[in-house]
Amino acid sequence: MRTTLDFTPAFRSTVGFDRMARLLDHAMRATEASNAPTFPPYNIEKLGDDEYRVTMAVAGFGEGDLEITAENGQLVVSGKIEKPEDEGRNYLHRGIATRSFERRFDLADHIRVNGATIENGLLHIALVREVPEAMKPRKIAIASAPAPKAIEGKKAA
Repeated sequence: MRTTLDFTPAFRSTVGFDRMARLLDHAMRATEASNAPTFPPYNIEKLGDDEYRVTMAVAGFGEGDLEITAENGQLVVSGKIEKPEDEGRNYLHRGIATRSFERRFDLADHIRVNGATIENGLLHIALVREVPEAMKPRKIAIASAPAPKAIEGKKAA
């Protein structure tokens, strides 16, 4: 059952937040989808005011098996093992998944991927917020109005 929310009243007193409505709608659809991806598990951390890190558990995947792309406000992490090393092995239990995956993350404005490392089966993706100078808050000076000029030729009584 889909619950529909109308955010129109919230956006009546705002300007330029069309993208926010689209993101809210996308988030609601993603949480309602029964086939939403659950592999691989991940964490999102806030390391500082403008620093974030996405950590994904990618046991069994090497650097060459993973691909990270950032485009149009979206971070896409995909993994595919070309040649499995388990040919000829007889498993009694197989709990380490080596299936292909693709995870998508919507990035906020001015978020840039700063780098990625893989260590002990964990993929760490560093993100940083870089707000352009033109968009940073700036103080606006207030000028006073010129004082009214006295009319010449008339004396005060």
